[in-house]
Amino acid sequence: MSLAPAPATASLLAANVPALRRRDFPADFRWGCSTSAYQIEGAATLDGRAESIWDRFCTVRGNIRDGSSGAVACDHYHRWPEDLDLAAQLGIGAYRFSIAWPRILADGAGKPPNAKGLDFYSRLIDGMLARGLEPWATLYHWDLPQRLQERGGWSHRDTVDEFAEFTDVLSRRLGDRVRRWITHNEPWCSAFIGCYDGTHAPGLRDWRTALQACHHVLLSHGRAVQVLRANVPGAQVGIALSLHPNSSASASAADVAATRRYDGLRNRWFLDPLYGRGYPADIWALCGDNAPRMESSDLATIAAPTDFLGVNYYFPETIAHAPNDGPMSARVVPTPGAERTDLGWEVSPAGLLVLLERLQREYGAQQIYITENGASYEDHPAADGTIDDAKRCLYLQQHLLAVREAIERGLPVKGYFAWTLMDNFEWAEGYTRRFGLVHVDFATQQRRLKHSGAWYRSFLRE
Repeated sequence: MSLAPAPATASLLAANVPALRRRDFPADFRWGCSTSAYQIEGAATLDGRAESIWDRFCTVRGNIRDGSSGAVACDHYHRWPEDLDLAAQLGIGAYRFSIAWPRILADGAGKPPNAKGLDFYSRLIDGMLARGLEPWATLYHWDLPQRLQERGGWSHRDTVDEFAEFTDVLSRRLGDRVRRWITHNEPWCSAFIGCYDGTHAPGLRDWRTALQACHHVLLSHGRAVQVLRANVPGAQVGIALSLHPNSSASASAADVAATRRYDGLRNRWFLDPLYGRGYPADIWALCGDNAPRMESSDLATIAAPTDFLGVNYYFPETIAHAPNDGPMSARVVPTPGAERTDLGWEVSPAGLLVLLERLQREYGAQQIYITENGASYEDHPAADGTIDDAKRCLYLQQHLLAVREAIERGLPVKGYFAWTLMDNFEWAEGYTRRFGLVHVDFATQQRRLKHSGAWYRSFLRE
């Protein structure tokens, strides 16, 4: 499939946005798009794929806004050559994708892996390389096999061992062609949204379980780093965290303290152990008897040196003290007058710059990649088939200006991956939210380039 000619770039660039040129970025800066398996692949019961926690979660009435599931999604499992053509025609050099665990170890650890699942990803990777796309493989983007959830999921330590085996199988088969590996996507969501808030799979609402699950996700990251180092010489390995700059709703001592607590769980709970500091003592104390159970070597395993940090950035958060509102007695409150996407997320390119400066200042991050950044806006094809998503164009431009500023300040930002290549199954929102640079008609599976995708292409092909 060929993309239509891009609209004039000038018509897509807001008058109040300074000139943005690709040549203002380093020559070796990586440009890409990100996707995830459950959100695009479909083929949920084909070729030996087992049930995932999201397959099960979607069967429960009320869990998904529109009652849908990822059973078909974008049918990428069958349409991947067309989708990779779209990615290549955008002019990106890197494509971030995830590998569905239920397609590989359908029957569990110690059993033969699913050959058809491995063959699919082998073909997919060969397709990327043939189109000049560098494969960036994410091992876990939330689709835990349901069979493991029935044994306790991430709260059970055996899941760590199974993840290590999953990593071993994949890296032995694909490591001759994949050099960039991301162990986990957004452990916060896997643990706390899935096991405490309950609005993501597996839909649990238990604080102790969430803390234990989080520890095991981080531990499995460390184990995976060890496996990848052993199996893929020269591999570049990292993890992708959803991170948010936090500010206090007021200058009151109560709000300032609440912000510190909230940040401790939202950001430091992940960054501190990954950078060898262990869990933050103030938050550990607040966890009390619910603190995760761990073995003496766990923290050293979690802190296994990585090559880069992936940052998924969408919005900042404003925090107020809220007695008895969750374990941290803190609440996210609206920022007065803030611009928001159609999903209600605050638009703040400045927040990205604040976050990147903190990561270098406090943690000494040596290589940072923006592994996700994008916005959900309503967009529909006009009578002539065009999709004018001007707000998304502006969002991308503003955030890339923040990335450029970060680089000018000496921050080690090495690449940018837009979220996402095409509209997809947006988790609990179903198909009601669209983040793609390419529009997908889910009834016909027709793909159409949006103006945002055309702008990204024009920018990259400058």
